Amino acid sequence: MRPWLSLTVPELRQRRPQDVAAALAAAQMARRLSGEPAQLRAWATQVSLLQAALAGPRWDGASLAFEYDMLRLERRIDAVLLTRRAIFVLEFKVGATGFAATDRAQVEDYAQDLQDFHAASRAHPILPVLVATDAPRLPPIQLGLPIPGVAPVSESNGARLGERLAGLEDAQAEPPVALDPGAWITAPYKPVPTIIEAAARLFSRNSVADIAEARADTDNLTRTTAAIQRALELARTQEERVVVFVTGVPGAGKTLCGLNIVFGEHRRDGTAFLTGNAPLVAVLREALACDRAGISLALGPSHDPERRARAGKLRQARHETSQALQNVHRFLADNAHASAAPAERVIIFDEAQRAWDEAQAGRDTQRRKSVLTMSEPAHALAIMGRHAGFSAIVALIGQGQEINTGEAGLAEWGRVIAAARGWRAVAAPRVLEGPQRLAPAPAPWLTLDAALDLTVPIRSVRSDAGAAWVDAMLRQDAAQARALAADSLPYFVTRSLTEARAALRRFTPGLRRAGFVRSSGARRLRAEGFDAQLIGTEEPVAWFLERWPDIRASDALEVAATEYACQGLELDAVGLAWGGDLVRGPGGWRCRSFAGRAWQQVKGAAEQDFIRNTYRVLLTRARYETVIWVPPGSPTDDPFHDPTRPAAEMDAIADFLLACGARPLAPGSEPASSTRLTML
Repeated sequence: MRPWLSLTVPELRQRRPQDVAAALAAAQMARRLSGEPAQLRAWATQVSLLQAALAGPRWDGASLAFEYDMLRLERRIDAVLLTRRAIFVLEFKVGATGFAATDRAQVEDYAQDLQDFHAASRAHPILPVLVATDAPRLPPIQLGLPIPGVAPVSESNGARLGERLAGLEDAQAEPPVALDPGAWITAPYKPVPTIIEAAARLFSRNSVADIAEARADTDNLTRTTAAIQRALELARTQEERVVVFVTGVPGAGKTLCGLNIVFGEHRRDGTAFLTGNAPLVAVLREALACDRAGISLALGPSHDPERRARAGKLRQARHETSQALQNVHRFLADNAHASAAPAERVIIFDEAQRAWDEAQAGRDTQRRKSVLTMSEPAHALAIMGRHAGFSAIVALIGQGQEINTGEAGLAEWGRVIAAARGWRAVAAPRVLEGPQRLAPAPAPWLTLDAALDLTVPIRSVRSDAGAAWVDAMLRQDAAQARALAADSLPYFVTRSLTEARAALRRFTPGLRRAGFVRSSGARRLRAEGFDAQLIGTEEPVAWFLERWPDIRASDALEVAATEYACQGLELDAVGLAWGGDLVRGPGGWRCRSFAGRAWQQVKGAAEQDFIRNTYRVLLTRARYETVIWVPPGSPTDDPFHDPTRPAAEMDAIADFLLACGARPLAPGSEPASSTRLTML
């Protein structure tokens, strides 16, 4: 990304404010963005203030970048001042007479985003400055340690902006290598979006290549996207039916690839994203509808002051998103016994390894009477096979994420494809490996393409090793886990719920989001005072989209999301409340379920895998840090000792996590790989 306009400070002094404002307006029009006269006046005011503030010779070597696009945040920094010593992130509130907390969070978020995703920013101090132009009084200047990282937000009015900038500049040490403004402006800015941000970006007709380049190794994501498109185009031109399998480790971007097919630059009519994850459908539908209606998600939709005025547009947007994002079980049930082909020619089957087998698909429950007579993979092929000529299923396969009984797995997909006439499949060689295989050996109906396997986690910003560490820890390979943890592993362990909450708030500056997760089987967390969990589909929408002080929001840190509510979604920092369903015993991990008044040992291999995979899902939801809270449990010398949560079991869990390389959470612990500045 590039700023709309970049000038050296001497160049800025030579231009009239209205001319700079006109140049920014022209850049706005070139990007097909609407403009208003008030914005033009605001730009002219900002330029006038900067000309006065940067009038002295000390600023002659500095440069300014105006309207720097923050792709992940869907916003722009008003101005970035680049000097030999530091990067000033300037946010102007023209006409404001005070400093709002939301505005401070906004400019701090800009600075944090540069720290994490802008290559040329990491080696220099980043100084966020909020400018309320008409503020009558200023708080004392806040200085940080003169080292690379994000400083506390400083505040200024228009009259004293020059004084504030000079004071902040003077507090910085002379760097061993001076910041080069030209190199900074051309350096890559490669953000890692959240699923919600990515979906909104794709819905606005951007390509996956624009939004998913965190590091060079995420070329894997664009290669996989290209491989999907290639397989679909070949089937389309040859009038064939095809199932494209996309495999990948947790957090590697499978859902993002699927959303790109539905919403990206190559989108076509008749494409839908199907998932059995009801909370994911509800959250994405509402997020995309709010984005389409112009309602800000940064502070939570309910905080948008113009929400009522946009109610009509929001209703229409909700209708549009409901067509593109559907519940897979409803889709199959609605089409199972119809004679006509569905409106969709391409369906994205999210978490396809969790599709129901025949027994589960045909089971009646209290909430529904089943109309399915075959497994869900079999019904999917039968429904899409009604099309004459081309039709396709893109099946997204999560590795080690089966978390419920009745999940058919890859083998069922292979069985029904082999038995169905006119269908073929494309997949990575991985589908022929491991206990869950698409086929026992290479088959004539299967074409292999290694590009369809996503091997690089992109969810975790702090470390590539997170998913591998979780896998080693759950396999009880402490030596491998310790080796993976050597490079600033972003996993912390604490026995105090209070300290866990404090750390999560400390780890999420600006507009970043924290929240607790827990296993649905962690039944005895109730005795630890933390039993609340999300229910239904409305609660997850508020939990993922609203912001504190809305008590329904995840960052209220009051209610936890289970593996079912958070599957496919993520938070910036996660607190995992460890339950008694996975504990340490003489033979290693012991899987249990709670019935009546006691824990019962889980003996079935599949059920044990479900419990371990539950913790795999929960431990891979964070983009930055994960704080694992292991409750203290009940000591045996307590006169009211609770045998369902003995302290020795909890101690053994915490000890093993620490032995695997997780970091003890000390009061005041800083984020992994953090270089944030502290207050003087």
